[in-house]
Amino acid sequence: MKQPNIVVVGSINMDIVVKTSRFPEGGETILGDEIHFIPGGKGANQAVALARLGAQVTMIGAIGLDPFGRTLMTSMVDSGVNCDYIKIKGEASTGTASITLTPDENSIVVVPGANAKLDASDVQQVETLIHAADAVLLQLEVPLETVEYAAALAEKHGKIVILNPAPAQPLPESLLRRVHVITPNRTELEALTGITLGERPPEEAVDKLLESGVRCVVTTLGSEGSMWKCREGSLQRQSGYRMNVVDTTGAGDAFNAGLAYALCADRGIADAVSFAAKVSGLAVTKFGAQDGMPTMADVKTYFHE
Repeated sequence: MKQPNIVVVGSINMDIVVKTSRFPEGGETILGDEIHFIPGGKGANQAVALARLGAQVTMIGAIGLDPFGRTLMTSMVDSGVNCDYIKIKGEASTGTASITLTPDENSIVVVPGANAKLDASDVQQVETLIHAADAVLLQLEVPLETVEYAAALAEKHGKIVILNPAPAQPLPESLLRRVHVITPNRTELEALTGITLGERPPEEAVDKLLESGVRCVVTTLGSEGSMWKCREGSLQRQSGYRMNVVDTTGAGDAFNAGLAYALCADRGIADAVSFAAKVSGLAVTKFGAQDGMPTMADVKTYFHE
């Protein structure tokens, strides 16, 4: 496979994870069991995953002028991500996700911080990088206007646009028409189409997205694997891999990275979805979103790629 050149436009967060036996009641103070500071953000996770697979990756995002920002930059650079174009927004803090984990459930509070300050002008400054890239990989943890502008620039230069529509929100057809591959999970597919899977055939929801202008829909289904359909094609399915699950955080980001890598390495959609499933499968066998991202050597060794 050739080395893909991919620009990732997206979020950079520090995940603050507290493990405890139960949630506190209102006004109550309890003792936690563990705390972890884990580099995260969907954009950063996907950039790190791509770099570990061997892609040439440039991250376009924003951090604050604080210790979290410096730590996150160092983590990405150490993984091989080009961070020269990350903006430092002095008026904002670095994005954070405060996550409380109990044995039964979790709660998450996200403070976007500098991620919310990433604007179209920041993307405009890297147009030459987009012109040189094979693809632009996008998510929805930065302002929608910024995502739309990045997609427009990618279209202008004839690049592949891959959109991971998370967190789910209504999307304009002007954006969807520029997307080559959209990668919703089950919940996001329902939110984007208004069709509840289970009550109506899943292909109906996929077709609705295709009718909006997207070229190909790849839907992740957790342990059930994934399904995909492109224009003029039929609905296809990819089985998931049975793995020793340690941490599912970042599994979707690993899938998106694997898919983008394979598509930019000139593999067909079926082959790309299969490769993405392998990358995602390996990612859940380790703790931490970015720390769990496999290398290409890991994929080749485990799956005999």
